[in-house]
Amino acid sequence: MNKKNSILFWLLLFAPLIAAAGWRDGMAEQASQPAKQAGFTLPELIHDSSEHFSSIDSANLDGLLERIGDSRLVLMGEASHGAAEFYDMRARITRELIEKKGFDIVAVEADWPDAAMIDFFIRGYGHKPRFKNKPFSDFPSWMWANHSVLAFSHWLKDYNRSFDSAEDAVGFYGLDLYNMFGSIKAVLDYLQDVDPKMAEAARWSYACLMPWANDPSLYSRDMQSGRYRGCEQEVFAVWRDLRKKRAFYRDADREADRQQYFSAEQNARLVRNSERYYRTKYGAGYDSWNQRDQNMHETLLAILDYRGQTSKAVVWAHNSHIGDARATDMRLRGQFNLGQLARETFGAKAYLIGFGTDHGTVAAASEWGGEMKIMQVRPSHIDSYEHLFHTVKTDNFLLPLRHPMQDITRKKLLEKRLQRAIGSTYDPEEELKKHYYYASLPHQFDDYIWFDETRAVKPLADNW
Repeated sequence: MNKKNSILFWLLLFAPLIAAAGWRDGMAEQASQPAKQAGFTLPELIHDSSEHFSSIDSANLDGLLERIGDSRLVLMGEASHGAAEFYDMRARITRELIEKKGFDIVAVEADWPDAAMIDFFIRGYGHKPRFKNKPFSDFPSWMWANHSVLAFSHWLKDYNRSFDSAEDAVGFYGLDLYNMFGSIKAVLDYLQDVDPKMAEAARWSYACLMPWANDPSLYSRDMQSGRYRGCEQEVFAVWRDLRKKRAFYRDADREADRQQYFSAEQNARLVRNSERYYRTKYGAGYDSWNQRDQNMHETLLAILDYRGQTSKAVVWAHNSHIGDARATDMRLRGQFNLGQLARETFGAKAYLIGFGTDHGTVAAASEWGGEMKIMQVRPSHIDSYEHLFHTVKTDNFLLPLRHPMQDITRKKLLEKRLQRAIGSTYDPEEELKKHYYYASLPHQFDDYIWFDETRAVKPLADNW
């Protein structure tokens, strides 16, 4: 055998062994990948499993939009009512959803009559809502009367110029029920224009609530005393009678009349729900939190139904309303929230996005009804999700949870940790007691957006 044939012989003899060895090496490398991942710290896994960005304007949202897919609802939270980054990022995402996915509803944790002013500004239909006081003048005014919301409303107004009909344009709606007397005024103003006789009857019915016009929270206390029977029947009668005459009031050929009737009906329903909320707020056996979030859910369903089967809604509210309550210790207290109800109603078509921060400044009051202050947010508690994300070697990121980049990261985040929630009030000295609760983040949200440092929103000088 010559030298050339000898080499060929030995190559043919050992080729299967070489190939097998190479295959085994490849399998070994693939099998060692989880071992490598398992050796990483959780902050390193979060870093590798998230989409980083340096600024809100430059953030690449393509991955988030793909994960949202054909969802009908996108609910976006906030870790406080007073940090500009939460508002500005929600506005950025909402603009993308409107332009690229046809979303036509923005529904927010604000009262219906106040939000109607923004809706009128961006769509300009019918008659301008009338207020005794300026909208968003009640506590906490900075929550919606701020420069971030103002800038977003101007963008909505410019975008809506492309529609021939205000009925088809993007609408702005409130989901909350605190402004009971603003809703009463809106119902009476509407009826005065279309049916003065019924307006007079409604005025007599709503007069039952007037002793508490300056402070509705006293209504519950007085009901518990047993000296008053309450106004449940009167406010229900106005809502019932308005619905009975729906065909008379609503002219399908005139979209302004249709819109105004819908708004009046919602205000009448909100007065009914708000009366129940304030009447039972401090009573045994009632949960004011559940009543409030049930009202938000009912209002959202009414808006979707009104806008039609193809409508899609973006919701802005606090994390505590948006994240699924079943993943938090709220569940142990028998509480549910809007995020849970949305998932139960819409399933995978509801996409829940949470927000968080470690430190910075926040606009808040020391107590309910108090003066707004710019406060320093304390660095997060060592046992919290916030502290964990603070240790990740990047300041801002989006973390997919429903469709994780690495399953191991999601699994390691499942164990419940503390999560911070700052609302309209903030007490740094009692932060652990008042502003933290336990949650399982991957069960609570579908995506999570992190800003290591945030700054306070800038309130409008004269409200709206």
